[in-house]
Amino acid sequence: MVPSDIEIAQAAKMRPISDVAADLGLSADDIEAYGKYKAKIAPGVMKRLGAQGAKDAKSAKGAGEMPDGTLILVTAMTPTPAGEGKTTTSVGLAQGLAKIGKKAIVALREPSLGPCFGVKGGAAGGGYAQVVPMEDINLHFTGDIHAITAAHNLCAAMLDNHMHQGNELGIDQRRVVFRRVMDLSDRALRSTVIGLGGPADGVPREDGFDITVASEVMAILCLAENITDLKARLGRIILAYTRDGKPITASDIGAAGSMAVLLKDALKPNLVQTLEGGPALIHGGPFANIAHGCNSIQATKLALKLADYAVTEAGFGADLGAEKFIDIKCRIAGLKPAAAVLVATVRALKMHGGKQKGDLASEDLTALAAGMPNMVKHIENLMKFGLPVVVALNRFPTDTEAEVKFVASECERRGADFALSEVWEKGGDGGKALAESVVAAAGKRAPQAPRFIYDPEMSPKDKITAIAREIYGADGVAFTPEAERGLRTVHDLGLDNLLVCMAKTQYSLSDNAALLGRPRGFDITVREVRISAGAGFLVAVTGNIMTMPGLPKRPAALSIDVDAEGKVSGLF
Repeated sequence: MVPSDIEIAQAAKMRPISDVAADLGLSADDIEAYGKYKAKIAPGVMKRLGAQGAKDAKSAKGAGEMPDGTLILVTAMTPTPAGEGKTTTSVGLAQGLAKIGKKAIVALREPSLGPCFGVKGGAAGGGYAQVVPMEDINLHFTGDIHAITAAHNLCAAMLDNHMHQGNELGIDQRRVVFRRVMDLSDRALRSTVIGLGGPADGVPREDGFDITVASEVMAILCLAENITDLKARLGRIILAYTRDGKPITASDIGAAGSMAVLLKDALKPNLVQTLEGGPALIHGGPFANIAHGCNSIQATKLALKLADYAVTEAGFGADLGAEKFIDIKCRIAGLKPAAAVLVATVRALKMHGGKQKGDLASEDLTALAAGMPNMVKHIENLMKFGLPVVVALNRFPTDTEAEVKFVASECERRGADFALSEVWEKGGDGGKALAESVVAAAGKRAPQAPRFIYDPEMSPKDKITAIAREIYGADGVAFTPEAERGLRTVHDLGLDNLLVCMAKTQYSLSDNAALLGRPRGFDITVREVRISAGAGFLVAVTGNIMTMPGLPKRPAALSIDVDAEGKVSGLF
């Protein structure tokens, strides 16, 4: 019987985190241990290595900084219920790079409790390509997401208290745009009314909750270079508007400093390890369908200073995570990815070709060919960014040789490299072929900035339209009256040059989750535009995407348990 992911993780013999740190050249003073197997990396390490500040080789050399390693982005085709294994492939690639003699670090996002207890049941990789301690990483970890929840809700409480205590700033309670958050999926909290009960209980108004990983505070933590930058960004968060349309920020109500205090430890990257004892940095966790989908700039830059190869992932398909990784994260941080790995599976391709999930075990080259345009579109998109592409076919036991050869031939025809990934079953040994392909692809050119899909000086409508047409393949974009009002507010506030973060379903290139494959002849509908001035982007909410998910009919929470000895079961 094949052991489950959690059984594999629980059977692993972990190294003391101080030993993992020592392999990276870090001393005991450079880390702050959270028990035996987790640690935070002290801010002084970032400064010493030059992982904060200088963004180009010339200024780094002049400052005596360590040179950057090679940055590899892992992304995927459009996900399906059959699973693609992007995190598993990311971890396995780092393990595979170590097997071929390369010093590598994998830099990942922190899992949210929402999907852990909802749909996915865990997000630390799978099989023999996992990060450990798996239960800690999937549950409370080092408390970063809880700190973000607390900082966000402190600001919300201070805003309501200001209105209750006389409303000196003249805030219009009907124009409060800063909702509360929690890190669980709870659809009943999407729309709420607060302040009921009487004069002592606050100002009655409509409110609601988003999931913490959609919070602008989460985005800010992941995009901040240091504590000073963090406080400045927090202060720019727009919370509400006055009756004459003036924006009220976190700085206006005096909340930024207290929020930063709650986040000072959460800002430090977390060090853990892979199943094979290699280093892993896990920090920040914004979703890619409703937020920008990348781990922190600090963790990625630190990985580049500490290793020859930094492997990082961007959430969901390349239309979401990879686009935001390039157009938002790389632009802000000056990152220069050397290559992209596109994770695909025969099973997912057949589902995009019309095959039902229960029928995926049988060979079907017709369905495979019908689903191939989805993968091809993602290859084309990554090449638009100027990146060499390696397709990693995450192999399942039911994949036939004919199906694997067909995918390989299609990759060759499209100018992408191809490698089988067997990391779930074999760990690093199953990732050596992929690692060799990635090293070769990354060596094809000197490090250079990626090409961006839009210029920040374009109008917000033009930026959104460029993403929809170039990345999704849409004919155009329709803006609802509410979205038009939001865009007018953006313009009136002089914020047209903000970047764009699209909130869109992950299950289709379109904004309709039912349209699989490579849909054509569709428009994207933007129904709302939110301003995240602290993060530095606008959130364009499309279709029926929700920023507070709901639980499925049978949530993963029904299977998660702990025994009398404290052993967790049910995470997968």
